[in-house]
Amino acid sequence: MRRRSPTNFPSEQMEKGTGKNQNSKICFLASLSVFFWMLLLYFHFIVLGGSTVEQSVKLQNGPMYSELQPVLVTSPPRVENLNAESEQPPVTYPPPYTEPKPTPVTSDPEMEKLDTESKPTIVPVTRKIGPPSETTQSRGAEKYPFMRALRTVENKSDPCGGRYIYVHDLPPRFNEDMLKECRSLSLWTNMCKFTTNAGLGPPLENVEGVFENTSWYATNQFAVDVIFSNRMKQYECLTNDSSLAAAVFVPFYAGFDIARYLWGGFNISRRDAASLDLVDWLMKRPEWSVMGGKDHFLVAGRITWDFRRLTENEEDWGNKLLFLPAAKNMSMLVVESSPWNANDFGIPYPTYFHPAKDADVLIWQDRMRNLERKWLFSFAGAPRPGNAKSIRGQIIDECKSSKVGKLLECDFGESKCHSPSSIMQMFQSSLFCLQPQGDSYTRRSAFDSMLAGCIPVFFHPGSAYAQYTWHLPRDYTTYSVFIPENDIRKKNISIEERLSQIPPEKVKAMREEVINLIPRLVYADPRSKLETFKDAFDVSVQAIIDKVTRARRDMVEGRTDDNFIEEISWKYALLEEGQREVGPHEWDPFFAKQKDGNGDSGEAAKNSWENEQRQHS
Repeated sequence: MRRRSPTNFPSEQMEKGTGKNQNSKICFLASLSVFFWMLLLYFHFIVLGGSTVEQSVKLQNGPMYSELQPVLVTSPPRVENLNAESEQPPVTYPPPYTEPKPTPVTSDPEMEKLDTESKPTIVPVTRKIGPPSETTQSRGAEKYPFMRALRTVENKSDPCGGRYIYVHDLPPRFNEDMLKECRSLSLWTNMCKFTTNAGLGPPLENVEGVFENTSWYATNQFAVDVIFSNRMKQYECLTNDSSLAAAVFVPFYAGFDIARYLWGGFNISRRDAASLDLVDWLMKRPEWSVMGGKDHFLVAGRITWDFRRLTENEEDWGNKLLFLPAAKNMSMLVVESSPWNANDFGIPYPTYFHPAKDADVLIWQDRMRNLERKWLFSFAGAPRPGNAKSIRGQIIDECKSSKVGKLLECDFGESKCHSPSSIMQMFQSSLFCLQPQGDSYTRRSAFDSMLAGCIPVFFHPGSAYAQYTWHLPRDYTTYSVFIPENDIRKKNISIEERLSQIPPEKVKAMREEVINLIPRLVYADPRSKLETFKDAFDVSVQAIIDKVTRARRDMVEGRTDDNFIEEISWKYALLEEGQREVGPHEWDPFFAKQKDGNGDSGEAAKNSWENEQRQHS
């Protein structure tokens, strides 16, 4: 039997021990490799991934909230009854808009604690961020509180997009209380009957067949305040949420207010009281702070000079409403505006016709087209012997001497001139109606004549062309004739000769244009609504909306009009769309001399009142 050598044992043991050590190394390396990959994956997904997510959140939220403080949206806006007596709650604006529409944010009671507890935590909301090129613009734009109103224009599914009007719920002392005291609205006229029928006055009887049987009223020429306010109550796009509003209406009866105090020895404190009270009330409202009043507008059925007292002298005329710093930001619609100021705009005098439906307009237009007009021209008015600049005396003389001219004198004791039936009957029988300046630039007669389908003849651009730029075509030759006053004063031309030179086909085209203008020159019955026609109210409201919208877009885009000169503001209204610069104009001589002191403006206003007294004597 062969014995195993002792030296072989250690060798065998060493071989066994070496195998065990090799297995341990392999396990150790495998464990180390797994740990390394776990560490690598942890670093990639947790450390780097968390930083990326955090940066992503910051990128999403940063542009949206960098310019605005977080706000609490309590509920979606509601459109409520305009006549609600309760005070409107402060306006709360929603988060900035991005495409597509953001996820709706609903009210949460717990969020009310944000202001008193720890720092507010912004709950992540999925939003789609617009292109990088839009980030800066949107971030700058969102600082304007009217952006929500501007964006309603883009909502094509909303028929009121860009057309919403917010109406201030004024205390009744600014409007309704005046109507309750209607006997005090005029020194010579009982205005109570003229404030009936929503401001239209009593219905006119159609005894002579001059009118239609309905829609005709004995409307006072100074009644626009109440007519316009009542039409606003029927406006289809009223809103109770001022953040949606394209403009803000102030239903202050400014014309009725000043009418109470122009005569009778009232001091300037009394004349100014309501205007100062109104401005103080408005400036405390949150709606005012949106644009400092530049989106506010009001209506006064009087000439602008009644609201432009330049001094604190008791003898000076009117109040200073339109010279108050706050009022200079607002837009005031008056029946005659100032060519040298930028915060008032001319709107038509009310006529006797207030259609309740489209058919009323169409029937009247067809009737005016088919009338036989036996007079070449006519004039209804009185001379102004105390006014050396007036050309009325020459016009009256020419009417009297012409076989094709008709005159209706309106001096003391001549009642026919103040009869709506007599006036309209003469206008309906005339091809052309002469419209020289009245006590001021404008006359109600101009609108009565166009309502009758009579082509107006103006002698001063301030009587229509530079006044009613919202309602009349810029090309005045399409609907009127212009004869400069100096041609009449110097007898350079005969009115009859000038009008006779116009070809019959041109006369027909001009008359058709006048007849087509009728809807936009009259105020529809406030108790009803025209379907397809836009009346004087509609045209005025849209013009205000366009004006405010342009101003807002200029603010957002950083545009300023540093070259604007208020003293020649009449020129800017005549600019074509897109034009901003003005230069020399053919009408410069007519507006060359600005009023100094109260000057001619105050005298014009006083004469207007004297003429009113004459009408009702």
